[in-house]
Order: sequence, then structure tokens, then C-alpha cells
Amino acid sequence: MGSGSDGNGLIVHAGRTHLMLDCGFGLADTTLRLGRLALMPDDINGIVVTHEHDDHVGGVARFARKHDIPVYLTHGTLIASGVARFKDVEVNIIDSHGALPVGDIQLQPFPVPHDAREPAQFVFSDGDKSLGVLTDTGVSTAHIEATLSTVDALVLECNHELDLLMNSAYPFSLKQRIAGRLGHLDNNTASNLLGALVKTPGTQARLQHVIAAHLSKQNNTPALARRALSSALGCDDAWIGVATQDDGFDWREIR
Repeated sequence: MGSGSDGNGLIVHAGRTHLMLDCGFGLADTTLRLGRLALMPDDINGIVVTHEHDDHVGGVARFARKHDIPVYLTHGTLIASGVARFKDVEVNIIDSHGALPVGDIQLQPFPVPHDAREPAQFVFSDGDKSLGVLTDTGVSTAHIEATLSTVDALVLECNHELDLLMNSAYPFSLKQRIAGRLGHLDNNTASNLLGALVKTPGTQARLQHVIAAHLSKQNNTPALARRALSSALGCDDAWIGVATQDDGFDWREIR
């Protein structure tokens, strides 16, 4: 649906179930973005939230309340977002280490280092194939790499090129936050993480799609992100997809 500091949202579909991961857009904008994917609000069976930052949770409660959609998030994310925000919304508290079924999709949360109360990222599976999503994390961990080592497709944060960030006009404190261990993955760190994943036997052959996500408009470019991830896989730059702020990316099928 869209990926970046102005709003994030992703749709995962398996069987009869459509899940939305995050919703950082207004009501009308969310409906418009769904329409581009040939979906209506009533098609969404649940909204899964990664953390409380506004570009991820800003539109969740309003959209869920209007269309009677259940929401799934950690206790820490609920508290940090504000319990009152979710008045008259069906809220389901999840354990960031515990798998749970949501319709035809098996949801596997995993904790990540980020400057939020109880952030989680997710693997989505239909029992056969799986999609891993990792954004909004400052560093990789052994647990992250173990969790993502068997996915068939991956949406991976490439927030910034470190040199561009450090030479930008951002205040020094903001540069420290973004580049810190509780911030966001830069291109090189994302490449190293992907490289570590494909060292697991069978992972490189298994990966059908890799999408660079959450790119900074000021401190990154699609070309730099593609180059970083393709270097880890030894593939052509063009094979790497990029999620944009305005359009996200089109449907990808995992076979």
C-alpha cells in the first residue's frame, strides 16, 4: 500500500484471509490504496500492528472502528499508542514470541530492537509458503536471522545510505537516533543481514521475492537499495523490488 516515513501499510492474502500490516494513512487514503489492489475495506479480516509510531499506527483505530475490523498488537504497543484510541475496536493482545492463527494465515511475531515500547515484526504463512517482513529495526539479531532463515519472500528495510544520512541537514541527535541500534537499517546492514540469511542451506534458492522497504526520501534512493541487496544475493539489481511511499508495490505471488 505504501512504505516510508509518511505512512506504511502492507496487505497479505492467503486462502480467504486478507491481513493488513500497519496502517499509517487516513481513512480516504487507505480506501484509495486498497482500491489500487482491487480490494474493498470489507475484504480486510484483521489489522496487525508492528509498533506505536504514527507512520505505522496512525490510521489503524479509525479504519478498524469504521469497518469493524479486529486489531492485533502487543500489550506494549497498545499502551504506548493509547488505550483510549482503540475505544470501540476489537483489540487482540499478542505475544511477540507466540504464533497465532488469524483466519487462513499463521502469524509468527518476533521482537526487534527499535525505539518503541514493545515492537514486533512478522512472518506470515499459509502452512506451506511464508513471507517475512522486517522494518523499523536498528540492528539484526541472531533471533531475527533464525526466524527469517526459512521464508520464501522477504520485505526488508533499507532505510538509508549511511553516508547520505551523516552528510544530511538532519540534526545530529536525529542522525544518531536513525543510525543507532534502536533506529533503522541502513543499506549495508540490510545487505549483511540478507547475506547471513542466504548462508543458511536452501535459503537463496527458496527466496522468490525480495523487496526493499521503508526507504528515506532524503537519505536513500531505489538504485542504492537495489544495489545493496542484489550484492548479497549475487543477482541483477532489477530483480530486487522496491516499495515506494506513494504506491507501495504490486501484488507478488509466492508459489
